[in-house]
Amino acid sequence: MDFKSKIILISGPTASGKSTFAIKVAKKVNGEIINADSMQVYKELKILSARPDPKKYQKIKHHLYGFHNASKNFSTGDWLKLAIKKIKEVQKRKKTPILVGGTGLYFKALTDGLVKIPNISLKLRNQTRDFQKNLGQKKFYEKLLQLDPSSRGKIKPTDTQRSIRAYEVKKFTKKSLTEWFKNTKSNFVEDDFFKVYIDYPRQELIERINVRTRDMIENGALKEVKDFIKLRVRKDKSSNKAIGVTEITEYLKNQKNLNDTRDKIAIKTRQYAKRQSTWARGNMMSWIKLKPQDINNFLKKI
Repeated sequence: MDFKSKIILISGPTASGKSTFAIKVAKKVNGEIINADSMQVYKELKILSARPDPKKYQKIKHHLYGFHNASKNFSTGDWLKLAIKKIKEVQKRKKTPILVGGTGLYFKALTDGLVKIPNISLKLRNQTRDFQKNLGQKKFYEKLLQLDPSSRGKIKPTDTQRSIRAYEVKKFTKKSLTEWFKNTKSNFVEDDFFKVYIDYPRQELIERINVRTRDMIENGALKEVKDFIKLRVRKDKSSNKAIGVTEITEYLKNQKNLNDTRDKIAIKTRQYAKRQSTWARGNMMSWIKLKPQDINNFLKKI
């Protein structure tokens, strides 16, 4: 296969070695790397987001890392617009774009397109959530099917979040969520992509997460969060969701046991990795699943 003519996508759970693997691939195909991780865009969160160190770039150009202000939200739509622009710039230089990260929604937006649903009023969103809470999910789902029969079979009866979203979209736009997705297109075709998912065995990944969490604490995560606190970032901003911000903030306020803080971060990271793996099983079925022991053989074939 002519990898140089492809847009290479590399994903995997957190701590699976995606960044290192991407650099090795880039050397093989004369590539440039584009970030596809929602937390690595923030310039103030270098350590907690495990942003690649420029000293380890090995002369490979990296794009969309550490450029956005943590006090401002950064949406999937924002990323998609910038990623498409970077892909075209890289291709214009006769280089291979390599997108790497663990944010599944970014990849989905790139390969399938992004649904452009109009902004729904906060009043309606709150009303819908209150309605669901008062009825309970079982009865609310029945109401959803009455309003939007096309949701049957598309949304599980137990999926609260998607049920609420489907209800409010139909109410506000008079079109079902299914219709919105149907009319969504990517800027690219399926054949433009070569997709690889690094599939680490669970126990090995847990060990890697524990080591990385320890290294983060030793290499300045406490100071990074101290500086982050000084920014007074509003609680509703996406950057606050970075694993470690809440845990280290609590430690700095109460000066509790640092080992407990490290354990909490490791546990939360493991939970996140599990969610990433679950998401990949449902949404990345066409991706090549690469076990860590197969990486060297894969690189030899490029």
